[in-house]
Amino acid sequence: MTLTPLRMIVASALVLAAAVATPAAAADLTLTPAPAKAVRAEGAFKLSAATRIHVAKSDIEARGVAVQLADLIRRSRGFRPIVVEGPSVGGESAIVLTREGPAGEAYKLNITPTGVTIAAAQRAGLFYGAMSLWQLATPDDAKGPVAIPAATIEDAPRFAWRGLMVDSARHYQSIATLKATLDAMAAHKLNTFHWHLVDDQGWRLEIKKYPKLTQVGAWRNDPGAARADPKYGGFYTQEQVRDLVAYAAARNITIVPEIETPGHALAPIVAYPELGSAPPDASKMGDWGVFPWLYNTDDATFAFLDDVLNEVMDLFPSTFIHVGGDEAIKDQWKASPKVQAKIRELGLKDEHELQSWFIQRVGKTLEKRGRRLIGWDEILEGGLAPNATVMSWRGIDGAIAAAKAGHDTVLSPHPTLYLDNRQSASPDEPTGRGKVVSLKDVYAFDPAPAQLTEDQRRHILGVQANVWTEHMQTDARMQAMAFPRAVALAERGWSPEGAADWDDFARRLPADMARLKVLGVVANTVPFEPQPKASEGEGGKTRLALSTGLGIGQVRYTLDGKTPTASSPVYADALDLPNGATVKARTFLDGQALGRERAWTITPTLLNTRVSAQLKLCTDKVPLTMIDDAPRAFDQRAMMFVDILNPCWIWEGADLTKGAILGVRASQIPFNFQVGAERDRIPSRPPATPGGELEVRAGCAGERIAAIPLGDASKNPGLSTITGRLPPRAAKVDLCLSFTAKSVDPFWAIDRVTLTPAN
Repeated sequence: MTLTPLRMIVASALVLAAAVATPAAAADLTLTPAPAKAVRAEGAFKLSAATRIHVAKSDIEARGVAVQLADLIRRSRGFRPIVVEGPSVGGESAIVLTREGPAGEAYKLNITPTGVTIAAAQRAGLFYGAMSLWQLATPDDAKGPVAIPAATIEDAPRFAWRGLMVDSARHYQSIATLKATLDAMAAHKLNTFHWHLVDDQGWRLEIKKYPKLTQVGAWRNDPGAARADPKYGGFYTQEQVRDLVAYAAARNITIVPEIETPGHALAPIVAYPELGSAPPDASKMGDWGVFPWLYNTDDATFAFLDDVLNEVMDLFPSTFIHVGGDEAIKDQWKASPKVQAKIRELGLKDEHELQSWFIQRVGKTLEKRGRRLIGWDEILEGGLAPNATVMSWRGIDGAIAAAKAGHDTVLSPHPTLYLDNRQSASPDEPTGRGKVVSLKDVYAFDPAPAQLTEDQRRHILGVQANVWTEHMQTDARMQAMAFPRAVALAERGWSPEGAADWDDFARRLPADMARLKVLGVVANTVPFEPQPKASEGEGGKTRLALSTGLGIGQVRYTLDGKTPTASSPVYADALDLPNGATVKARTFLDGQALGRERAWTITPTLLNTRVSAQLKLCTDKVPLTMIDDAPRAFDQRAMMFVDILNPCWIWEGADLTKGAILGVRASQIPFNFQVGAERDRIPSRPPATPGGELEVRAGCAGERIAAIPLGDASKNPGLSTITGRLPPRAAKVDLCLSFTAKSVDPFWAIDRVTLTPAN
């Protein structure tokens, strides 16, 4: 087997990691990812403003790392050590960077009470040694001097590709946000930033030869019809890209750009219609889903792609260039006489083989400049070029098939490593897909499938998580969906095989959440926070049960209005509380707060109201947390949990013994979804009144209890409240709520439901 440069890095990293793999030996070392080997020693090194960082004279790379370390210490501790060229003075308490260490990304870190040495042969190793030292110097969010535990650490990565993908095509992120994301990646030893720059919803990269790609293709209608903003979007200039590439490289991160082919191509085809297999519809650029628009197979189209890719390669020095290749619906190719003639001319069997030919032709442009093609696992279909690399997203089967066929592969399977899925069942989760993929789920993923032999495993370059942003309309939501789950991925990609320890990882979380805050990342704290469940208690009281999504740490609470602290009472069982009582609660782990303080006042509304995420969906086809269509900023709109292929909700065990007043706050949402024939299978009932009705049934297949006319609410694209009376019933019942309508566009989505006893 021929060893490519990247595969040689994988092999050497695995050998070194295996050689030193032992559990981290000290509970006060809060390093994440956990190092391959850590041995705790007596005492501690005091880091203060008097500390100096020494590098050899004329070692420009080491000096650069030392400056980065000093700057990070300033951000977290509030003081900046001075970087000095030359050896430390005898008796001086200093940090020394030396080249007398292991190769590649490996490093040795020796911490004693009298000094610190970071040893590595290459800049990457020095940088990661510095990141480990910074983490040890940042165990919390306190300022001032800090005692760093004495230890000897020998460390090397398990995999060479440790990646995070950010989708800037669906929603544009600022350069400042991307830099903060890169900072957080680097601090956790992630080294590949896969940048999704092109899709149906937008073309984000300036291409000098084809200015309409950004003049036209970077803008679309806001995917909320009530705003109808024709200038939603943005793009990155080539100057900005060069700056970001350099910023990443200084943090040992390679940016791998993705230019989608042959599908996910509506935006460029809107800009240049002659590239398409069918006329484009620009109004669909605000939609979500799998689109039918594909590039055609004309020579002029390949000339366009060659020009684009050459400008891309001028901007990005990465070995790999991602060409997509996924979800290319072939309907337009099947309907095109020119494309069908091309299939016959080439002697191909079908459209799948045509896509293989298409991808291989694009790959030749990359090969001419010494680059390598990587694509989603659909590129396996119809045959694969010998040097192509597969990114396996439809589970791990694509990676297994690629490795067995002798192709390099990166594991990035849906749903576990798709970070657009929500992180807990809490109604406070950001917008995104409805399946719960928790921090623990990501941590449990092993990137080395047992189905592969040792030789085949050498084709696994590494692992990557993907942040698809269809429903992450703001920069803060993108980061909250990425972190802290990307930190769990970082540990599985770096730490040795067999060293995974969820309890130990959880122990280190408070320190790591503090570091993310220092780095300017908006991490999601919801899964750590207490979540309430209210029910009827005895004697007219309300019973309040608290739980956290991950079950990490202890919930501590107060009833006197004071802020919970690490010494407040520990929550052990449900609380029976009178009306007017206020509960404040927060999660603590080893004395450190983990997540925000939460507060609830006991009122009838708390017991009688459920937001949509607290209701049960009637089906689980495509559940999404969405925002309403009101003409407000994205982060000011209500969030609603809905199955877009069956908008229907269940209030389980409703008490109607006295009858009830039902109040439903809901909003109409444009059906901006490309779901093909699934749209025709969405359940619907014709309305009996001009505006339609809210139907209430005793179970989804049961009798109709009420049909409440929507009236003027049907004319409001924002939130409306629909109210009606429900008749008494002898026993508790599951109330099934749905809407009648003339069509699925727009459809109704529930924000919250209030069920008040009729008396």
